[in-house]
Amino acid sequence: MKIGIYGGSFNPVHNGHIHLALSAAEELGLDKVYLVPSAISPHRSSAEYADGKHRLEMLRLACMNHPKLEPCGYELNSGGKSYTVYTIEEFRRRFPGDELYLLVGSDMLMMFEKWYRFEDILKNVVLAVVSREKGDIEKLREKAEKLRKFGRIIVCSSEPLEISSTEIRKKIVKNEIFYCYLDKNVVQYITLNSLYK
Repeated sequence: MKIGIYGGSFNPVHNGHIHLALSAAEELGLDKVYLVPSAISPHRSSAEYADGKHRLEMLRLACMNHPKLEPCGYELNSGGKSYTVYTIEEFRRRFPGDELYLLVGSDMLMMFEKWYRFEDILKNVVLAVVSREKGDIEKLREKAEKLRKFGRIIVCSSEPLEISSTEIRKKIVKNEIFYCYLDKNVVQYITLNSLYK
């Protein structure tokens, strides 16, 4: 089997995240993509995080109509800072004979050498990069070329869907229209639980 692992804060999960996961699954022929919300990301401020249980439930709602996508609470259950290398080691234990693909967006590739034990990550997975902004494919290919001595890297060709969780949270605070960026069930969940107010 070919297993995708897609981590992030998913704060909240939006249509761009789902587009990235589905596009990568189609282009790479993945059998399943696990979306793994971080407990505390080493790369982001946790001040505006919705509680982990809310982020996991929003992921469950967003994945309901996509059989290849599945939320995974491993990092939330582990607690503390979420280092990808530990998540990869856990997936390697769960799927010892399968091919693992770590899905990352453009921004994450550009700072990948700063990730904790990034060399060990690349020994265990194929790094699959999906563009998150228009016109950055060439820049991504150049960066991937520099990292290829550490492992296998694929730059996916799918068109990005530019959406920002930060901008969505700002719109919610200002009572501006935000529902067009999210699955309708996620919109309902945010409203019912008064998240990001």
